[in-house]
Amino acid sequence: MIDRESAWCLLTEFTQSESLRKHALAVEACMRACARKFGNGCAEDEDLWGVVGLIHDFDYERWPSLDDHPYKGNEILKEHGWPEVITRAVMSHAEYTGVTRDTPMEKALFACDELAGFITAVALIKPSKSLAEVDAKSVRKRMKDKAFARKVNREDIVQGAADLGVDLDEHIAYCIEAMKGIADKLGLDGSAAKTA
Repeated sequence: MIDRESAWCLLTEFTQSESLRKHALAVEACMRACARKFGNGCAEDEDLWGVVGLIHDFDYERWPSLDDHPYKGNEILKEHGWPEVITRAVMSHAEYTGVTRDTPMEKALFACDELAGFITAVALIKPSKSLAEVDAKSVRKRMKDKAFARKVNREDIVQGAADLGVDLDEHIAYCIEAMKGIADKLGLDGSAAKTA
């Protein structure tokens, strides 16, 4: 049975880094929101899209090279009997695999992955370290600063929204709202600033 609990177990087995786990949670939240917007509107869709968001980088900590990620993870998923709809989506989120993004779920994963990381980076530089202070305008402003979160591929963020057929500012705002729903789990609810 492929469900959120089995996805979380897989993620935590392979990923010890708290920041990578939080990234997975952020992408999951964005994917669940996208399922409501671009999917069939059923609970099964939301769960499936969420699981894909949660596990898309589960192999990255152990195998971060372009030669290994997400290929190693894909092999593990297949060995454990995960369905092709999931394994294909995971492969499609990396441009260099050559796996095209054909479904709304695959396009959403690509559109949410880099963006979720970038939104997190923007929130962390706010005095409150809270998503409450982040909006599409502040994210777009930071996207212009190439030195800020320099590992995040801005072209992927722009292309992801275009592939989904949505305005970039609208997509950014939508993902921020999705992440606000789990801000406490992401450490982006302002509590980190209070303990600092």
